[in-house]
Amino acid sequence: MGNRLTKATVAGLLVSLSACAVGPDYAAPTKVSDVTLSGDYQQAENLTNWWQAFGDEDLNRLISVALEENRTLFQAQVNVLRAYSLFRDSANDVLPKGTLDAGYQAVENPTVLSSDDDTLYRGYTTGASLTWDLDLFGKVRRAIEAAQAEAQQADLLWHDAKVQIISQVASTYGDYRGAQFRLKVAEQNLQNLRQTRAIVLARFEAGFASELELARIDAQLFQVEASVPQIRSLLAQAEATLSALLAKKPGSLGLENEPALPQLSHPVALVPGENYLRYRADVASSERALAATTARIGIATADLYPNLSVSGFLGFMSGSGLTLGGETKSWSIAPTLSWQVADLGSVKARIRQAEASADIALAQFEQQIFDALADMQLSLQNYNYSRQQQLSTEYQWKASEHAMTIAKQRFEAGSGEFLELLEAQRDVLQSRDQLAQLEQQSFNRLVDIYRAFGGGIAVL
Repeated sequence: MGNRLTKATVAGLLVSLSACAVGPDYAAPTKVSDVTLSGDYQQAENLTNWWQAFGDEDLNRLISVALEENRTLFQAQVNVLRAYSLFRDSANDVLPKGTLDAGYQAVENPTVLSSDDDTLYRGYTTGASLTWDLDLFGKVRRAIEAAQAEAQQADLLWHDAKVQIISQVASTYGDYRGAQFRLKVAEQNLQNLRQTRAIVLARFEAGFASELELARIDAQLFQVEASVPQIRSLLAQAEATLSALLAKKPGSLGLENEPALPQLSHPVALVPGENYLRYRADVASSERALAATTARIGIATADLYPNLSVSGFLGFMSGSGLTLGGETKSWSIAPTLSWQVADLGSVKARIRQAEASADIALAQFEQQIFDALADMQLSLQNYNYSRQQQLSTEYQWKASEHAMTIAKQRFEAGSGEFLELLEAQRDVLQSRDQLAQLEQQSFNRLVDIYRAFGGGIAVL
């Protein structure tokens, strides 16, 4: 009775010990400075379709292909599978491990005794070998927590990679269409300048225009011609970047030739009181990294305490006859208690290292919060400033065209100076090219808003 009571007491003690885990229990931060954090990461409903609000079939197709074929995105996806495999492997460590073994041994002169001279021994061993780490102080469980957090982090990094790839494709598509549009504007300007030069040349040959006037129009013409190769280079660069993002060979994108930048039919808007930080996968992945490093403090701390493991064997051992039966049954059990008592200085150093890593991870998470807030705020401001600049430049271009029309009419009537017409044409060329660049810039900054807000921004 007393023996059974002792066994029950020991078993209860082992169970109670195995239920504890040393090291700090992790709790996600709820506040960083004056920023209140609420809610776990949530993939925005618009994350996988926000670009469709532009109504651009080429853009829709490019992003769909990129999500399927982009190699960087594929790496992030496979990394998730690897991380969860490591997590499942760690989770199995709480269970006994075992192998099925079958062995044969032949030994001559098994001992140094003279009676064993010329003795040949043969034997067979068949059975199951088991080992079990009782994890009294939670080292294995902390390792499981760390592996799970790292797997979740990999999953979040995959989501963030999708946000980045979608944004890169959309922005590069804007660069492509913008370069196309600028090229079209430059070619139209060249056509207008050549017509003007033909008029000046005819007037020069008739003695009504000076050689200076002809030289000035030539200089302006060559200036615009010189800009064309640069614009073509920007176009080729955008096409090459798009091809790389889609894992395609250059020249195989099959884009329409019409140089039109995508436009929204409705403006974007913020929802009052919405916590947009929860749509930022990079913030959530940083929090999971903090959780993993916190769990590793417990892994290091567990080495301060003894570790109890049990190994055993259950099977058959027989001689050369290879007979298996009741007489050849064999079993063994070997509990082992180990303690790094002579190396506690190194253990404590590893604990301090783990604590420092957790402090670094916390600082990185907090900085990620502030970086995300700044990114969101700056994306909105930049888009608003770009739209204001675009609107003013559009007014400037229209005013320049009106001024050029008046200058051209006065020049053809003989009451205006050629230099006035030349200056008016230059103003139109510059303002039109600047407007094309600003339209591209506004589109790219709108894409930045969607990227900064994790696709969580709404379209009215």
